[in-house]
Amino acid sequence: MNNLKKYLITDPKIYTNNEILFKENLLKALSKNSIDFACFRDKESINFDSLAKVFVDTCKNENIKNILINGNYKKAKELNAMGVHLTSTQFEDIKKAKELGLFVIISCHTFDDIKNAKENFADAVTFSPIFETPNKGAPKGIEILNEAVNKFEDIKIFALGGIIDENQVKQISKTKAYGFASIRYFV
Repeated sequence: MNNLKKYLITDPKIYTNNEILFKENLLKALSKNSIDFACFRDKESINFDSLAKVFVDTCKNENIKNILINGNYKKAKELNAMGVHLTSTQFEDIKKAKELGLFVIISCHTFDDIKNAKENFADAVTFSPIFETPNKGAPKGIEILNEAVNKFEDIKIFALGGIIDENQVKQISKTKAYGFASIRYFV
C-alpha cells in the first residue's frame, strides 16, 4: 500500500476561498498526510488567481514537488507549478501543456479516454469514479479499475472518486494503480 502515490485535490467547499483559511486548511491536510501530488481545483471562486498562488507557495514551502493547477495550463506555467490536471473535455490541450514543459494529468471516465490520453502523450490519468461519489454517475468499482491498469500498463493511472477511507485505499492497493486521488480522504 505504501507504494501508492497519494494525490490531494482541493475543493472550495472544504478548503474555502478565504486565502487565510484556505492556507490553514491546506497546511492541516498536508501535515496529516504524506502527499506525493497536490492539485489546486476551484471552479467557482472569483479570487482563483490569488488562491492558486497561495496553493503553489504553500506546497513549495511544504516540499511538495508535484504541484498541479486544475484546467488552466497557462496559469500552471505562470505560477511555476510542475503541471496541470486537465478536465475530460480538454484532450486538445494536452499538446499545448506539454509544449510548455508541464507534466499533464487528464481526467478519464472510459477506456477510450485513457487510450486518447496515451495517444496524446499525457503523463498520467485519473480514472473515475471508482466508488460512489455525489453527482458523478455509477461507480466503476475495483474490478474495472484493475482491468484499466492491466490494459493500459504504460500510463500512470490514479484511482479517483469516492475515496474517503483506509479500506478503499487497501482495495486500490491490490491493483497495479499508480496511486489514488481524493478531495475528502485527506481532510
